[in-house]
This record gives sequence, C-alpha cells and structure tokens, in this order.
Amino acid sequence: MHPILLQVGPIAIRFYGLMYVAALLMGIWLLRTEAERRGLLPERMVDLAFYVFVGGLIGGRLYYVLFKWGYYGAHPWKILAVWEGGMAIHGGLIGGVIGAWWFARATGLSLGTLCDMLAPAASLGHAFGRFGNFMNGDAHGYPLHSPLLPAWLRDGPDWLGVTFPASSIAGREFGPVPLHPVMLYELVLNLLGFVWLWRWRTKPWSPGTLFGVYLMYYAVVRSFTSLFRADDLYLGPFRLPHVISGVMLCLGVWLCCAPRSRTTVSTER
Repeated sequence: MHPILLQVGPIAIRFYGLMYVAALLMGIWLLRTEAERRGLLPERMVDLAFYVFVGGLIGGRLYYVLFKWGYYGAHPWKILAVWEGGMAIHGGLIGGVIGAWWFARATGLSLGTLCDMLAPAASLGHAFGRFGNFMNGDAHGYPLHSPLLPAWLRDGPDWLGVTFPASSIAGREFGPVPLHPVMLYELVLNLLGFVWLWRWRTKPWSPGTLFGVYLMYYAVVRSFTSLFRADDLYLGPFRLPHVISGVMLCLGVWLCCAPRSRTTVSTER
C-alpha cells in the first residue's frame, strides 16, 4: 500500500483525499435516488451533501485536534494537514448532523427524515474512508500477538497481519511487524451496514428511526474494532470511542423507541 496514487511534479493525488471525493459523489447519487423515492426534489440533495460534507470535515478534524491538543498545540501548522490522517469519525458524525440540521432549518424539511436518508450514505462513505486509512497506513491496529490486545484476540492467524511501509504512521510506530488491519475490518462491517440500511430504508419507519438503527449498529462495530486499535483517542483511562459509542447506543435506542408518527415518504412541493 502507498498513500499516493499519482504524482506529477509537486501535485499528488492521494488515496485518502480521493476516497473523500468518491464518498461525496456516491453519497450524492444515493441521496438523489432516495429523494426521488420520497417525493423530494433530487436537485436539493447536492446542497444537503455539501452541508453535511463540510460539517463532517470540520467536525472530524476539530474533534481529533481537540483530543490531541498536546501535539497540535505545539505544532499548530499541522492542524490543516488532513492528508496526513487525523479525522475522527465521531466528530465527523456530529459535524455532519449539525450540517443536516442547518440544511433542515433553511429548507423546512424534517431533520429526522434527512438523517434517515443520510444513514446508508454515511455507512458507505465511512467504508471508503477506511480504505483511505489502509493506503495511508493510519487508523491501524496492534501487532497480531500484542500483549496489549485482550487475551482472546491474541491468537489470530499469521496470514491476517499486514506489514505497513516504514514511512507510514503504523510503520513508524511498530516497524516491520504484521499488524491487525483494523481499518479493513471496519471497511467490511460498514459495507455490511450499508447493504442492511439500504434494504431497510423502504420500511415505514418513523422519522429518525433508521438513523437510530445506524447509530446503534456503528456503536457496536466501533466498540469491537477499537479493541484492535493502537491509535485510539482516550478520555482519562477510557478509550474515547467506547465512551462515545455508549452515548450513540443510548441515542439510537431512544430514536427507535420514542413515539412518533410513522411515514413512508415525505412530499416536497
């Protein structure tokens, strides 16, 4: 794996950035498809994707920088170096929801409905992003038999491990040692989540319910994959993804169980 797909002189096309572009374009297509089914104007979905994408980028970066302030406070010029990695999915979700809320206020559409429409696209976009992490060599796991892993995860087969280049973040931390490709684990689980959510989107959910299902599903996925992660953010002695996943799980249960009127489509004139 290598972070750069193509370089011409000083101009480099990086897999990490390319995956964001691919996720945005695929998200727009999915949103337009779902807008047509719901009787909404497909043309507005480009604006929704823009609000959510920008909110997600800002939120994901600020969240990561905040919890790594010891480093970024000493190297402030690195704050904008997103091509080196350092985007937190939980911050991206928060920022994306804020972007969707802003769009909902501007258009008068239901935030719950918009979040339901966004849920499959978010899961698929996240899978794209994890491939970017793999090529970048960040968001990496522990060595296959590391004592830092839970005891029941230390006996993984050797073929499972991936040795990252010495120039990557994973390579600089662990050297030429096979690591758990945890970003690929999450890629597969997010793809499964996308298939599930896309198939379930046509059910007569109450607004916000499908998004609640997504939150619960990803809370479980990230709680599991974080057991392998060597670069998780921490809140005191706790892994921050475990803390946030607990919050997401509770919010998802509330969205699924709170009494609301059911709807199959939302009509926009």
